[in-house]
Amino acid sequence: MYEEFYGLREKPFTKTPDPRFLYQGRKHAEALARLQLAVEEQDIVLLTGDIGCGKTTLSRALIDGFDGRYHPALIINPRLSPIQLLQTVALRLGIDEEHTRHGILEGINKKLYELYEEGKRTVLIIDEAQLIPGKETFEEIRLLTNFQLDDRNLLAVVLIGQTELKARLAKRPYRALRQRIGMQYHLGPLDEQETAEYVAHRLAVAGREAPLFDDEAHAALYYYSDGIPRLINVLAGNALLEGFGRGAATITGEIVENVAEEFR
Repeated sequence: MYEEFYGLREKPFTKTPDPRFLYQGRKHAEALARLQLAVEEQDIVLLTGDIGCGKTTLSRALIDGFDGRYHPALIINPRLSPIQLLQTVALRLGIDEEHTRHGILEGINKKLYELYEEGKRTVLIIDEAQLIPGKETFEEIRLLTNFQLDDRNLLAVVLIGQTELKARLAKRPYRALRQRIGMQYHLGPLDEQETAEYVAHRLAVAGREAPLFDDEAHAALYYYSDGIPRLINVLAGNALLEGFGRGAATITGEIVENVAEEFR
């Protein structure tokens, strides 16, 4: 629609967690570095953040950066009972013939060791981990980290969730799991300068290097989004639609304000 008008190869502000569009400002770059280090160390890492701050995109960037030495197992809907969690992990590892808890655990242990013998590091990534229904499922995650050799773990665990996940794990019933978390990071919103850089980065990935949003538009995007990337995407994407409808060569603050008023 507006891509040709603005010299874009594709839409720059989609809602999908495409790792190509990951803006690696200070916060996101540090978060990704911690995830990568924890995976390299075969540790447990906790990444939390507000809704829409880019946690899922970071997880996809992490996976996208894996080479043949890594075997990722991704769970994106963790509303699972303890046995369902084990079954899902087993399925992601290519194990589907076991049904009892003991059999599933034995199968997972065997598979993790086989992958280790092949020179591969296994990484369990659980997105939206705040949706895990009960302490018992978290306990199964902790017990999975017991699969280890004398000098190394056989499984890295990446827990990704909203802010309340950190508060939940701080409670006494989760102490055993919390003590095993070797690294954590809380991802906050962007500041005003980062918001402008974020917009410019996504436009560049989509094919446009020349500025498109003026300074007032960047300020309005920050004001109405509070620096939350998902809201920036919604506002900026709709601003491009409105700008195209007006035949505007530049997206102004007034255009962003009009879009924001519509969403109010």
